[in-house]
Amino acid sequence: MTKRIALYLQDSHNLRDGLDYVRYAEEHGFEAVWQAESRLVRDAIVPMAAYAAVTEKIKVGSGVINNWTRNIGLLAATFLTLDDLAPNRIICGIGAWWDPLAKNVGIDRRKPLVAMRETIEILRRLLNMERVTYHGEFHHVDGIELDIVHGRREPRHLPIMIGATGDKMMELTGEIADGVVLNYCVPPEYNDRALEMLEIGARKFGRTLNDLDRPQLVVCSVDHDHDSAFETSKMLLCQYLAQQPHIAKASGVSDDIVAKIQSILGWPATKEQINQAKHLVPDALVSRITASGTPDEARLKVNEYIKRGCTCPILYPAGGDVNLLIETFSQK
Repeated sequence: MTKRIALYLQDSHNLRDGLDYVRYAEEHGFEAVWQAESRLVRDAIVPMAAYAAVTEKIKVGSGVINNWTRNIGLLAATFLTLDDLAPNRIICGIGAWWDPLAKNVGIDRRKPLVAMRETIEILRRLLNMERVTYHGEFHHVDGIELDIVHGRREPRHLPIMIGATGDKMMELTGEIADGVVLNYCVPPEYNDRALEMLEIGARKFGRTLNDLDRPQLVVCSVDHDHDSAFETSKMLLCQYLAQQPHIAKASGVSDDIVAKIQSILGWPATKEQINQAKHLVPDALVSRITASGTPDEARLKVNEYIKRGCTCPILYPAGGDVNLLIETFSQK
């Protein structure tokens, strides 16, 4: 049976080169491309629209946008617009963001579970072409609906996925979302607990785990030279471990290693700082939480995530030859 496979793009490539990567992935049978939006570096919506415009079949997902910074009406209108551009090919991946970044731009991430529940309920109703009045703790709308005069007025049934990491958000995802975008920089066995919490949430809504899609981000550095692939992943890992505490916690990395890396990296981190800190990332950690190495090594590691419940690996080329990664996992 053909495996599902997807590509993840962030900011390590020229944006126009990204159009070529997405077309190449489509040619090689990739199911989807997901565009990141995490650090203050690259918006997700503009690249998503560009990818959708230059392709015919591949799905295009946000991987993930946050639920704090876009007004709920604008959020619904944005995904309506994307669906107009690429009907039935758009996936809404949404997450609760993270501190300290959110705090540094003035967002108080209090009660993230309540905020996420409200966001998804209203978003889904608006995309279902309902007229919505809702007064919650975070969202207040009065008699709003998507104001379509010209165009398709039928409900848009695009999947709404939560990028969850912690137990409680994972449980909420099982209850209210179409699926989860499992995080990266975690070992395959991290999925065991994640799936357990998803199933608890799913049962609250009368569903099972099999009713939930479970794509997973996987850092993937492929090179014909094993050491070169590891070197690339070390550069990415030292930045993520220093700047995103929730990922560092989920990865199981020691506080000592994180503290040493943080003592070197500023924010934003420079290439010089990353090169100075990357030696602190041990080879064993690269092997444990990424799919790095030769094509054969990368394929073996990705299969470990599939065996632990991932339904569609979303491969994040940490650097190097993106086309080689696509060819390595080609479905043609």
